Amino acid sequence: MTVQGVDRVSFVQEWEDWHRQKEAVLAGPHGFLAITSLHWLSAEPGRFEDAPGAWSSTADGVVVQLDEGEELTVDGQPVHGRHDFGVIAERDSVYVGSGDALLEVAKRGGHDILRPRHPGNALRTAFTRTPAYDPDPRWVLSGRFLPFDEPRPVTVGAAVEGLEHVYDSPGEVEFELDGARHRLTAFNGRTPGALMVLFTDRTSGVTTYAANRALQIAAPDGEGRVTIDFNRATNLPCAYTDLATCPLPPAGNRLPVAIEAGERIPLERGGQP
Repeated sequence: MTVQGVDRVSFVQEWEDWHRQKEAVLAGPHGFLAITSLHWLSAEPGRFEDAPGAWSSTADGVVVQLDEGEELTVDGQPVHGRHDFGVIAERDSVYVGSGDALLEVAKRGGHDILRPRHPGNALRTAFTRTPAYDPDPRWVLSGRFLPFDEPRPVTVGAAVEGLEHVYDSPGEVEFELDGARHRLTAFNGRTPGALMVLFTDRTSGVTTYAANRALQIAAPDGEGRVTIDFNRATNLPCAYTDLATCPLPPAGNRLPVAIEAGERIPLERGGQP
């Protein structure tokens, strides 16, 4: 069911403000467009052109050994010689400074990784904008959250071949569109009680990014009602760069309709303005 009584002028302005802020984070000095490489760490110390030190993944966590004259900044303090990051939890990241760069030390799919972020990266400096469908209140839908008795672990693929992610799903989101009822498996959102869905639809690979789009949904009200605003369907970082490990949608989260709302294929991937 479409949400009624929307002030179109305010609606468009709010969407434009939201999209502008999202683009600013993406293209910030150390946003995803600043990533210059993705290094999968191993027990054998490795050196990389875009980061100081020799990096390794050990049973006790990530370790870097800095040579004389090399320096990192950790929690605002200069670090020399050997530094132990300890064991990093799945999907967590630690950020350390190196000159004007920021180095992300993280764990994805059970693997320790290093992703340097340099403000001068060409993908970032050449970025202009992400094309999107014009915001339209038609794509603001009323729905229901259908919680599971207990959260269920859901394994999904990733943008990196062979990598898998496991997320706990608290339930499903149900809504109607053009007289048909649809359900999407939901994951936890950015704030307590909020939800996030990954999905594809009939625009995927045509006008929108083929692998996935994401949609944040505010926490359900006391009766389980939610608002699903497809105008705010966004690209994940893998839509712009091959140096991302983004999750793919769960099985069943492919909608058999064209969601002509939200962000489109990035210009960097051959998208059209």
